[in-house]
Amino acid sequence: MIPRSRAVARAVVYRTFYRLPVSLRRRLVRLAVPKYIVGAVTLVRDTEADGAGRLLLLRQPPGHSWTLPAGLLRRGEAPVVGAARELAEESGIRLSPDQLRPAVPNAVVHALGWVDVVFEAEVPASRTELVVDGAEVFEAAWHPLDDLPRLSRATARLLGYYGIGPLAGQAPPDGRPTS
Repeated sequence: MIPRSRAVARAVVYRTFYRLPVSLRRRLVRLAVPKYIVGAVTLVRDTEADGAGRLLLLRQPPGHSWTLPAGLLRRGEAPVVGAARELAEESGIRLSPDQLRPAVPNAVVHALGWVDVVFEAEVPASRTELVVDGAEVFEAAWHPLDDLPRLSRATARLLGYYGIGPLAGQAPPDGRPTS
């Protein structure tokens, strides 16, 4: 039970807070509440692949390992729109947001303060031209799921949540639940 003096003080703080203009209240909340960086990621599979299948991966600077098509959301951008935008920017694959479906889990909360919202799509690799800019992305290629190249640590962790790659089947690497 909260002591009476503390309950009274709390009531005064709340009354004062709710009398402030909405814009000021939002600023105060943003200062006091933890912030997360939100990214959108797309797992793109080849519909024509045999066996375990193939996954689209990107080699980005500095070029030592491979990653998934992904990027940060713009302010106010819907995650599925951001995922479609990043996929087009980084690989040349243009899909409308309604062609992407939420992965399960759809969001992965990482210990270092970011959240990845993950989507899935399938395209036929033989009829899908991969176009990279040579600056943000050096190379885009399809890789067999049972023979993946060297992955970035973040990509290996993320794929592990979906039962793919070297960390498949392990407990979430950062110990946090997914939603």
